Amino acid sequence: MNWVQAGAAIVATFVLTGGAFADPVALKELAPTGKLRVGIAIAPSPGAGNVALDASGQPRGVGGDLGRDLAKKLGVPVQWVPYPNSGALTDALAGGACDVAFLPVDNERRKKVDFGPPHIVLQSTFLVPAGSTIQSLAETDKPNLRVVGVENTATTRAAQAFLKNVTMSNVKDAAQLEGLFKSGQADAIALSRESLAQLAAKFPGSRVLPGAYMNSFVAVAVPKGNPAALAYVGTFAEEVKSSGAVRRSLDTVGMQSSVVAPPGPLP
Repeated sequence: MNWVQAGAAIVATFVLTGGAFADPVALKELAPTGKLRVGIAIAPSPGAGNVALDASGQPRGVGGDLGRDLAKKLGVPVQWVPYPNSGALTDALAGGACDVAFLPVDNERRKKVDFGPPHIVLQSTFLVPAGSTIQSLAETDKPNLRVVGVENTATTRAAQAFLKNVTMSNVKDAAQLEGLFKSGQADAIALSRESLAQLAAKFPGSRVLPGAYMNSFVAVAVPKGNPAALAYVGTFAEEVKSSGAVRRSLDTVGMQSSVVAPPGPLP
């Protein structure tokens, strides 16, 4: 049963209470500890599938905003569970160390967690440093070029599949990736277009390459085997798209070029 079918069955029994669905099964599956444990991938700047931390240690970015909104809708406190990248976050969610996350989608990840509807259209490409002669995606696929990504992420998996003549080097998190780029140890780095645009602003003359080697989505995800939770977050995802909450969150962190996903489930 997909989330749409599950949702149709469960929503029929939901009762609206203060703007939240009073469904004990969904609440038990989504917040078994009494708190909503929202997994977040930390990066120096907010991106499509990660957040940054503000001076008080609170997450800044779409995942943080939606996590707060979901906890409020459920009527429970939010607990942030941080990880260095989306791959580690996916494994933690699959193992039950957190309850929900907002993750880039790829086929490997679908094997581990269940996804509801997408909320962001995700494109990934490369950033090259000032003075680079690389002008296109195809020009990154040359032997001996140093192309670097973040380990165990959808973006890096797609980049390596695109590159036939280059074996990428991978680092633990986006902060290490930025450090390699700053020190001149990377000829190109792979991330979402939104993250790269913010990085490019820190490195005058650097360029985000046109086009994309991956076109995908960011979507809400829960551990497998929780149909009530999946139905609930599916309804939530459609609400925050239609209400403009996702658009506002993107704009607040400077991601005006990002595209909100259309209504409906993942393709």
